[in-house]
Amino acid sequence: MSDVVPGRGFRLRRATAEDVDFMLELAEHEDVEPFLRAVRSREPEGVREEIERSLAEPQKSGRFVIEVEEAGEWRRAGLMGFDVANERSRIANLGGLAVHPDYRGRKLADEAARVLQRHLLIDLDFHRLQLEIYGFNDRAIQHAERSGFIREGAKRKAYWRHGEWVDGVLFGLVREDLDD
Repeated sequence: MSDVVPGRGFRLRRATAEDVDFMLELAEHEDVEPFLRAVRSREPEGVREEIERSLAEPQKSGRFVIEVEEAGEWRRAGLMGFDVANERSRIANLGGLAVHPDYRGRKLADEAARVLQRHLLIDLDFHRLQLEIYGFNDRAIQHAERSGFIREGAKRKAYWRHGEWVDGVLFGLVREDLDD
């Protein structure tokens, strides 16, 4: 994947060790943390390990930073990632999408998601992408639908989050679903 993605003033690049502080700060932001998966690493060493895995095994794992161009400089605006769910069937789990509140409202997450979808389905030859979103996260559900994912179902009361049982809403995407 090219470091610079053409168009619309943003790029998606693999995270490096220099991004650890940004990744941790964004994950702990009060407008982001309630919506992220509870089991993702929130410690510097765990985040470093995820980055190292992404760099060492780019076909199996990816931690990406979304950057926007402002005043001629690239600024970190968000995160996203994937991990192989099933190597034989070429299925990837997507997750960890977070855009800093200062950069919301620009459809940046939608465009970055489409770039990542094409990278995974075309460049890395995955057959299927899938993700799961907490049922209370209306913004993420709307994002998934806008960026082309197909709602496939729900896992009822599957997760204990914020003192209650919440649903997991399941989405999938295969290459045939892409807008060409």
